[in-house]
Amino acid sequence: MDIKRIAGPAVALILAVGIVAAVIVSHNRKSSDDAARATAASVVELRGMIGSEKESFFADARVAEILLARGFRIKVEKVGSREIASRDLKGYDFGFPAGAPAAIALQNKARARQVYATFFTPMAVASWRQLVPVLEKEGLVKQLEGAYYLSDMKRLLEMSQKGVRWRDLPGNTVYSTGKSILISSTDVRKSNSAAMYLALASYVANDSNVVDNKEQVGRLMPFLTPLFLRQGLQESSSAGPFEDYTTMGMGKAPMVMIYESQFLEYQSKRAQPNPDMVLLYPQPTIYTKHILVPFTENGRRLGELLASDPELQKLATRYGYRTSSPEHFAAFLKDQKLSAPMNIVEVIDPPSFEIIERMIQSVEQQFQ
Repeated sequence: MDIKRIAGPAVALILAVGIVAAVIVSHNRKSSDDAARATAASVVELRGMIGSEKESFFADARVAEILLARGFRIKVEKVGSREIASRDLKGYDFGFPAGAPAAIALQNKARARQVYATFFTPMAVASWRQLVPVLEKEGLVKQLEGAYYLSDMKRLLEMSQKGVRWRDLPGNTVYSTGKSILISSTDVRKSNSAAMYLALASYVANDSNVVDNKEQVGRLMPFLTPLFLRQGLQESSSAGPFEDYTTMGMGKAPMVMIYESQFLEYQSKRAQPNPDMVLLYPQPTIYTKHILVPFTENGRRLGELLASDPELQKLATRYGYRTSSPEHFAAFLKDQKLSAPMNIVEVIDPPSFEIIERMIQSVEQQFQ
């Protein structure tokens, strides 16, 4: 047998197969590269300003993955919710403040035709379990169905306005300090959570009526303004006072006005929820809506997605937010062994945009 005659065609066949394989691999690689380039080309990068309370939501890898699959890569900058409207909007695609008043101010500046309500959370007061019996004895707090409520907000505000101190409370041995009884908040000039506190306090001081005219504003502001002036240094972002609460404890922050979502998110991320921390729900309270205001068409598409995508809405509840699907919020509480009232009955509306702005400006004048 002539080995050379057999080997020649065999080598040629092997070479041919190798060439074909190389061509196929090269083609597949090119197709894969083309697909990757096409995918990358279809992804748009958006820049936005957000309230600090939503930073962890956007940092979530699951949220980023869903947004990327929908064609978005998001870069966010933390800014006080009310402060966003005072910024230069050029180069940004959206603003995402907390609270309807802040969103209205931003919508007016951006001349946005449409805004997108995504999720919401009630205002609450972060406090300490050791203080609950003291506050209960004063008739300021009551427990109902496993939740604690600030049942006499008017009296609490009156005590704050008059400068009553913690050591003045009869039988108070757990926190007998010279500190005034005040609810700490953010800077009302820059932050929505403080603006919501002002809205809530104004309703209580106005005999349980929403403030609706400038005469009422003029009558109430001498009572309301000291609630903010007497706090001392206030931060522009809701993350600031809440961080004081979680890190410095009762000595620094006995009562802090926060978003319920901040408290629930913090507790859910611990190995075990801190049993000393307690949330007090004002009666009445007020909801903060998280509203995206688009500046560009891509910003509009993002707002529509965040407001309607079931996966993103469900993930929002993992950060303590409430959505139009309460079953997801209930599942979050059960999974994390947390408790919160599912139905909050006494909820008020804030004053009109013009009225709340008039009240904030009145406080601002006293800071100067």
